[in-house]
Amino acid sequence: MNEQRLNRVRRLMEEQGLEQIVVSAAASVYYLTGLWVSPMERMLALYITRKDCALYANELFGLEARPGLELILHGDSDDPTAQLARRLLPGKLGVDKFWPSKFLISLLEARGDIVPVQGSDPVDQARMYKDAQEIEAIRHASQVNDMVMEQAVLALKEGVQEQEIAALAEELYRRNGGDRGEGLIVSFGANCADPHHGPSDAVIAPGDSVVLDFFTPIQRYWCDMTRTVFFRQADQEQRRVYQAVLEANLAAEALLRPGVPMSQVDQAARQMIEQAGYGPYFTHRLGHGCGLECHEPPDNSAASQAVAQPGMVFSVEPGVYLPGRFGVRIEDLVLVTEDGCEVLNKLPKDLQIIE
Repeated sequence: MNEQRLNRVRRLMEEQGLEQIVVSAAASVYYLTGLWVSPMERMLALYITRKDCALYANELFGLEARPGLELILHGDSDDPTAQLARRLLPGKLGVDKFWPSKFLISLLEARGDIVPVQGSDPVDQARMYKDAQEIEAIRHASQVNDMVMEQAVLALKEGVQEQEIAALAEELYRRNGGDRGEGLIVSFGANCADPHHGPSDAVIAPGDSVVLDFFTPIQRYWCDMTRTVFFRQADQEQRRVYQAVLEANLAAEALLRPGVPMSQVDQAARQMIEQAGYGPYFTHRLGHGCGLECHEPPDNSAASQAVAQPGMVFSVEPGVYLPGRFGVRIEDLVLVTEDGCEVLNKLPKDLQIIE
């Protein structure tokens, strides 16, 4: 067990009036125990009280007990919630938002004196503030991402398909510590107007904008960045849109420092795009937290209640998407420091035309 992280979670439990919680998300279990399990349909539940903790797991996971962590195993023919039900305290039970309902329902049938409440916040809030080990891991992942992005841009040439660029990036990740392939975003031309376009057999053409949004876990910690370039040429509107998105990205990063509400960061970026006349085409939030999951707290949006604080890592990714024509997105991962922010991606953001 990581006692420092566990104590942080327990302090947050106390602040929120929770005596006991069940943690089931694989990333959160790993954060606290150092054990990574993808349970699929089987039960994985880390039970935490103010005084002790125990991991309930299927024996097929092949886990071994660790100092400070009680390991309680069950088999496929057992009722996976039976042992946990006997352990619970009566009253409120904080339940992970990702715990399958089949386990929760079974637990409530066995223990009618339990009142389930949303219990993810103590772990989510602890994970928002990266420690030194996590920051170093995310810095490394972002360095790998810079390299992969640079190689992908160099591979843009006549006749290349979106899916070929995606395959190249995925192979580079595998060679450099990537845990698994993910659905990268590679878009040419009109496909760039879809913020989440999946790589297809579309072939690059002169005048295309090219949106490359690359994200994958490197040794468990995610990287995420986007660059937009143009193939052979860029017309005046493409240049105007690119400049507006770049200014939005830079304005948000310049504002970031401890104490600034995330909603104001979103507003700073959105204002630049609105002033350029493209406000209706910036259709998503400014960004999201990133760490053991690609999308995790804090939310970086106009509706966010979060305030920037040292140790937070999240994306800054304004974009403009003109349906049927083209799109532009520029994204960095940033780390909030004691007096500002550190941009973790180092690739240049000036407008680039691939000859």
